[in-house]
Amino acid sequence: MAVYGGPRVFRDGKTVQFLITGRGKAEIDLKKRKAADGSDTMAPKTIIDKIWENHLVHREEGKPDLLYIDLHLVHEVTSPQAFEGLRMNGRKVRRPDLTFATVDHNVATTKGRVSKDPVSKKQMSTLEKNCQEFGIPLAGINHPDQGIVHVIGPELGLTQPGKTIVCGDSHTSTHGAFGAIAFGIGTSEVEHVLATQTLWQKRPKTMQIKINGKLGPGVTAKDLILAIIAKFGIGVGTGHIVEYTGEAIRNLSMEERMTVCNMSIEAGARAGLISPDETTISFLRGRKYAPKEDFEEKAAYWLSLASDEGAVYDKTLEMDAAEIEPQVTWGTNPSMCLPVSEKLPDPAEINDPGERQAVEKALQYMGLEPGMKITDIPVQHVFIGSCTNSRLADLRAAAEIVKGRHVREGVRALIVPGSQSVKAQAEEEGLDKIFTEAGFEWRESGCSMCLAMNDDIVPAGERCASTSNRNFEGRQGTGARTHLVSPEMAAAAAIYGKFVDVRKLGQTVPAR
Repeated sequence: MAVYGGPRVFRDGKTVQFLITGRGKAEIDLKKRKAADGSDTMAPKTIIDKIWENHLVHREEGKPDLLYIDLHLVHEVTSPQAFEGLRMNGRKVRRPDLTFATVDHNVATTKGRVSKDPVSKKQMSTLEKNCQEFGIPLAGINHPDQGIVHVIGPELGLTQPGKTIVCGDSHTSTHGAFGAIAFGIGTSEVEHVLATQTLWQKRPKTMQIKINGKLGPGVTAKDLILAIIAKFGIGVGTGHIVEYTGEAIRNLSMEERMTVCNMSIEAGARAGLISPDETTISFLRGRKYAPKEDFEEKAAYWLSLASDEGAVYDKTLEMDAAEIEPQVTWGTNPSMCLPVSEKLPDPAEINDPGERQAVEKALQYMGLEPGMKITDIPVQHVFIGSCTNSRLADLRAAAEIVKGRHVREGVRALIVPGSQSVKAQAEEEGLDKIFTEAGFEWRESGCSMCLAMNDDIVPAGERCASTSNRNFEGRQGTGARTHLVSPEMAAAAAIYGKFVDVRKLGQTVPAR
């Protein structure tokens, strides 16, 4: 059912009266729906095309499309100016019921949760005031639903297949694991969505990345996405939304799918997604904000969201899962990544001047020598957390490596659950005791050491094995050196004080 009318959206001085759709109605048959661009609606379409068309409010040739947004997630860092813009222009939030806020980037993860930084405190208190004023639900610092925005969206059932989802954070692509089009937006766009529940967006191209076969023992979704980026580059997805397909993808749990979609941005993509299946449905059933009485009807609709046979993508890439090993980044972008069994590159052996210079610069910043074995690289810090790898399955996997062992002397190791719910469940299972008895610090939920915006920072010149998503210069602190790895690889690095191949620990690495 479509609802006509709604707000008037202003762009370039033009007033547009638009059609609101995209409410996730199960009765919408996307294959029969008339395409706004006049194309043949019976032609095979990708899931990306279907969701985009179902949310199209207005289209003009040569201009961005106007999309309806189903879910807007808000946090303390990118929202203050957006709310102030509403206030200055006398506007209200169009759909508070489709908006959900939490604090995550700046929160202290130590006991008591008191941040040392006055700016962080101000941003968190400002979000609380803004949510009260504009009627937006907030999972605040002491709320049981608080956590990293890209962890709590799925675990609360706010994230659902077929939705358009935005947040003022680049790793919003995480939610694409559920078969949603989800992407990060800037502060001015945050204001636009708050005011109108719509967003102007240039329609991206479509890409399929097909992963054939099965991942081997000790190889995780984190290794998979790092291997994709290492093979195809950080710019391969530029201007595209990526659909991940293939046997290896279908075999992943929802937590693992979120890891893959989370790092689509590091491949340059606008977003990444995986079409829904029974794994998706099972995950969502019974969640706090998931449909209740009509769940089965919704589930049937969700399962219909798939790319048609014969659908054409603008670009298709393939990779064999069996070739992937546990990965470790060695440089200053995620494509500077190698299997744990390899040695670091030697700039003298690189012919391309630009590439050679980039490798030289990265090795210098990271304090590494050409030809050094990955397994000879020492670490002083280990961080298991972030929106990439802080879910219950990640903590369970790390605990299996840690059990019966102890953190190496001279290594500081943090476990930061992605949400208060994850923390509570982990404690029910006794995972916190496994970690603390092994010498890890057990923290409260938050973004923590993923980025240098809170109290958890890696000192200059020191090295961190991190389950986060970015290894840029200074990402974890000025002069900090970041190596991206899976939770299993990070846990092993904490025990041995250097990178080791988790497949060779003298015990079978449990399957996820």
